[in-house]
Amino acid sequence: MPERALARVRPGAVERNCARLRRALGGGAELCAVVKADGYGHGAERCARAALAGGASWLAVATAVEAAELRAAGIEARLLVMGALTAGEMPLALDAGAEVVAWSTDFVRALAEHRGRRPAQVHVKLDTGMGRLGTDDPREARGVARKIDAAKRLRLAGLMTHFATADERGDEHFPAQLERFSAFVADMRAEYAGLVVHAANSAATLRDPGSHFDMVRCGVAVYGLDPFGRDAAEQELEPALELESYLAAVKRFKPGQSAGYGRRWTAREPTWVGVLPIGYGDGWRRGLTNNCDVLVGGRRRPLVGTVSMDNVTVDLGPDTEVAVGDQAVLIGTQGGERITAEEVAERLDTINYEVTCGIARRVPRVDSP
Repeated sequence: MPERALARVRPGAVERNCARLRRALGGGAELCAVVKADGYGHGAERCARAALAGGASWLAVATAVEAAELRAAGIEARLLVMGALTAGEMPLALDAGAEVVAWSTDFVRALAEHRGRRPAQVHVKLDTGMGRLGTDDPREARGVARKIDAAKRLRLAGLMTHFATADERGDEHFPAQLERFSAFVADMRAEYAGLVVHAANSAATLRDPGSHFDMVRCGVAVYGLDPFGRDAAEQELEPALELESYLAAVKRFKPGQSAGYGRRWTAREPTWVGVLPIGYGDGWRRGLTNNCDVLVGGRRRPLVGTVSMDNVTVDLGPDTEVAVGDQAVLIGTQGGERITAEEVAERLDTINYEVTCGIARRVPRVDSP
């Protein structure tokens, strides 16, 4: 029997994407695979293992819980928690052997009070223009680094920043951020040896080798999603996820009959309508109402009517060769047709990784070749 909704994940694609990204790096730079948000909806553990097999030597997450889950799964690679940590979350991250990020002396003081088995590895974050976490004052960042270096239970491990517009080719903000961070790095390296310097996300990694430093932190590209929102094939990346459902019902509609809440679609002529048991409760957003295609029988079929929590309807046409039980593909390939996460994101006026991150936990993930 088919699953009502199923995400097929290809660890081999993750591994090959990481190998492709490693080939793009020069000067001995390492690859850190970002597996936060359950591996961007693909499954953190399976993708972490595949990324390491493909040449990643670091992993990164956003939360202490994510770090602890990877350690509980037996993954031993160097692990960086990039997000903010409360006093309650800090011990969980450090006990997992994760490296953490600091930008204030108050946080450094709290870190120094932790009595772990080994010194905590700490990275200082300079906000060069993202406007989120990190201090935007290089003098304050140097002061934070000195506090870390002076603490017996801490080790100054790295310097980092994050780019706001690397995915906007030709903009002026990205090179300005890179210039500002490079100047900070030069000053810090004159004072401290052995720091791991990292700044590039997926877009920066593919856009400018000058942003690679000692390590790049790739997220979206690891999963075969195009960081520029176009076609992953242009970057020699393979999408690692397909989303499918099946035809639970096929119904004959007369002109004037409607499908779904609010009667937002009515048949103009006799047609067949298929019902797929997938909806916004599975992450297939309501904004796709009358606003996307689904592959059934190797052909594109328009989604018609309101996306509900557990069901959607598709117009199969006046003469249909498909039947109850047939596979329906919402992201992926069928026959000679393809629907990408980038296409779905464009329909929603969002980004491809919000699409995959939004696939709900009730949708099973299974490994696929």
